[in-house]
Amino acid sequence: MNLSIVKTFLLAFGISIMAFSMIFLPKESLEASISGLNMWWEIVFPSLFPFFVTSELLIGFGLVRFVGVLLEPLMRPLFKVPGVGGFVWAMGMATGFPAGAKLTSRLRAEGQLTRIEAERLASFTNSSSPLFIFGAVSVGFFNNPRLGFLLALSHYLGNFFVGISMRFYGTRDIKKVKKKPSSGSLIIQALTALHRTRLQNNKPFGKMIGDAVISSIHTLLMIGGFIILFSVINKLLFHLNITLALAKVMEFILAVFQLPASLSIPLIAGLFEITLGSQMTSQVNTTSLMTQVIVVSFILGFSGFSVQAQVASILAQTDIRFKPFFFARILHGFLAGFFAFIIWKFFSNFFYLKPEQQAVPTIMHLHDTWWDNVFHFIGKAGPLITIISLLIYILIYWSRMRKK
Repeated sequence: MNLSIVKTFLLAFGISIMAFSMIFLPKESLEASISGLNMWWEIVFPSLFPFFVTSELLIGFGLVRFVGVLLEPLMRPLFKVPGVGGFVWAMGMATGFPAGAKLTSRLRAEGQLTRIEAERLASFTNSSSPLFIFGAVSVGFFNNPRLGFLLALSHYLGNFFVGISMRFYGTRDIKKVKKKPSSGSLIIQALTALHRTRLQNNKPFGKMIGDAVISSIHTLLMIGGFIILFSVINKLLFHLNITLALAKVMEFILAVFQLPASLSIPLIAGLFEITLGSQMTSQVNTTSLMTQVIVVSFILGFSGFSVQAQVASILAQTDIRFKPFFFARILHGFLAGFFAFIIWKFFSNFFYLKPEQQAVPTIMHLHDTWWDNVFHFIGKAGPLITIISLLIYILIYWSRMRKK
């Protein structure tokens, strides 16, 4: 039988099962939808929207070209990507998923990256943000702020070595192009590129802001849809006992790595959604803290199918292929887990806290550290920021439609 026919039947069967499950489990589906919506409404939208708009404006004004020229001597030898990849890498780490994919797609659409370079760049510029690692995981789930340093270091080290590995990807497909020798110092070249890009993009300032707002909200609406969808899928899989069946298979894989079987269900949940998987892993009391940290590092590196679906949707708008990104996520998961193990072996005493040093379990009640204050502010002002942003989007879109 043709493989495409089998794929069609499997997809149709899976979607049908999901539809019937939502009909027979309406309460559970609604609760999962509300949970995903709240996460997007209160946290994801207000935290990502300013970064997305700012990134669009930086690209439009040529500042990314400026940074790209300056970082070319670093990014090209290390990762075999242009210097603009340095900007994408930095924004991806600061903002979190899926900013790296969005910026990579934008630069690819503008012709600043070849397809191979874009696939390399997307593979290592999508990562968890420090705010999520320190605030949500280490403080919120583990009640241990010190674990944030281990998780962040292992996560970003893993991403770095993914980038180093991906520099060898697609070398046969790249045609060597001789570059014309540049005259002047590096800073002069960067300023020239900045000015040239600004002249080429002759849009009025108001038009650039409007385009940035529309593009950012389109992306965030898509992200919100995937968060809600995978929240429902995760809930339905659990109630249909599919999660338990997958957990039995996962127990054999965990046994190979000498990890306890009690981590199978949290790991399955983490493969679909990193927040739920990290939280469930932190609640497993039958294993050591080191083992929990290694599993969480793997989950953060793999990113979960929810994030991967968001990235796939963004990359599909260009000719960038998703398969290199997917294999890079598997590699990142194992590398992050490995680095977490190595760092723990050398600095294990630092990560154990006495009872009086542990953080309060609820994030919203913490006020001792800057990331707790940030989470508290986003939790309070997040819905208001979301409403204002959506109103701005509606006004801009309505004015554009009237002109047409």
